Amino acid sequence: MRDYEMVIGLEVHCELQTATKIFCGCSTKFGGAPNTHVCEVCSGMPGTLPTLNKRVVEFAVKAGLALNCEITRNNKFDRKNYFYPDLPKAYQISQLYFPICRNGHVDIKTSEGIKQIGIHEIHMEEDAGKLVHDPATGMTMVDFNRCGVPLLEIVSEPDFRSAEEVIAYLTKLRDTMQYLGVSDCKMQEGSMRADVNLSVRPRGQKEFGTRTEMKNIASFKAIERAIEYERERQIDLIEEGGTVVQETRRWDDEKEYTYAMRSKENAQDYKYFPDPDLMPLRISDEYIESIRKELPEFADAKRERYVAQFGLPEYDAEIITGATTLVDVFETATEMTGQPKDVSNWIMTDLLKLCKDEHVAVEDMKFDGRKLGTIISLVNEGKVNRKTGRKVLEKAFTEDIDPAQYIEENGLSQVSDASAIEPAIKQVLDENPKAVSEFLAGSEKNFQFLVGQSMRALRGKADPQAVRSVLTKLLDEMR
Repeated sequence: MRDYEMVIGLEVHCELQTATKIFCGCSTKFGGAPNTHVCEVCSGMPGTLPTLNKRVVEFAVKAGLALNCEITRNNKFDRKNYFYPDLPKAYQISQLYFPICRNGHVDIKTSEGIKQIGIHEIHMEEDAGKLVHDPATGMTMVDFNRCGVPLLEIVSEPDFRSAEEVIAYLTKLRDTMQYLGVSDCKMQEGSMRADVNLSVRPRGQKEFGTRTEMKNIASFKAIERAIEYERERQIDLIEEGGTVVQETRRWDDEKEYTYAMRSKENAQDYKYFPDPDLMPLRISDEYIESIRKELPEFADAKRERYVAQFGLPEYDAEIITGATTLVDVFETATEMTGQPKDVSNWIMTDLLKLCKDEHVAVEDMKFDGRKLGTIISLVNEGKVNRKTGRKVLEKAFTEDIDPAQYIEENGLSQVSDASAIEPAIKQVLDENPKAVSEFLAGSEKNFQFLVGQSMRALRGKADPQAVRSVLTKLLDEMR
């Protein structure tokens, strides 16, 4: 077999986190009953007129600046004409001729090092509806709730040569969109979807091979598997003397193979023309600069700062900066306690475990960092011990209680006063004469036993250091 290389380009669709749709006032909230977030405009009723949601433009400019793009000052919208059951207007409003962002790039990090990936363009458009297939009845139904939900389509250059590079790029896009607050990028809800254009060619050949497009793959793992499968399929086809056909293919994640859907369309197949109902859009330099000033610190910069400023291990910094929910918790709790390493340890060992145990995705976590900051402060001040702190954290995570109030109402405050814990420890010594005599005879292991019995007698509320101190004093008096 000859040595082949892949050439891959991506078209990534990100649904925007606006409250309403791109051209009407319908809700964009995910999960509504079918066909309840629909009006005359987004369902394509005759005689209706679209009105552009300016927040969509703001989000598009934010994304373009974050991805090092040139912002197009003079924009317009075009109609992309095609018939499909989930597209009631029989056209989609998009941008073919003047996309809002162009000529960008991002740097990705893989096992091969740093590589720059070009972004050809970013354009605004509206989403289509969704077909729902019922295997029980064999019927297909249409849900129009998603019609008109605003999208950014991010089109890369054909710069990828491996699945690893693709996943690194998608991770970078997801992190960027989430940090901007532009999209939640939840692939399981369809708010981030990737079309993979893939071809193969003999290594060293300059001309591209014939590409296929795999549509709307909905997870990173599925994308990785689809790329490897399609690569092998095309190579096998060429080696057997066949010809790769330019077409759109569907990835079946359960059966782990691609199959042909339709021949690949080109722009002329959609008969694009300027949308007559939407005025051209002019974006001023002042507007662009005002948005540039609002750009946040992104994941890469945060990661480097957490390591340099706070002394976090690189692994911890990478995990925490990988989700804006964890960043919010970390920064809030660190500001409250002034103990970034301590906060990181609680997140890595306790908070992430709770997410796993409670089957809560990290990006869906609704945990207030102030609660963690309160718990850490109470532990560090000796008001509760670490074991109690963990129990309170679990309560705060699952039931959203106020940590300080919960500790007070349930009598969980740690006892450090020697005079308050000494009677209980004396009783433990009286009840365990054998352990006491063996300790006095030189068996040090019995000391730990007596500590454990004392903590149990005090129901775990005593300061362990205070228990050790009082126990040592009482045993010394018995020598």
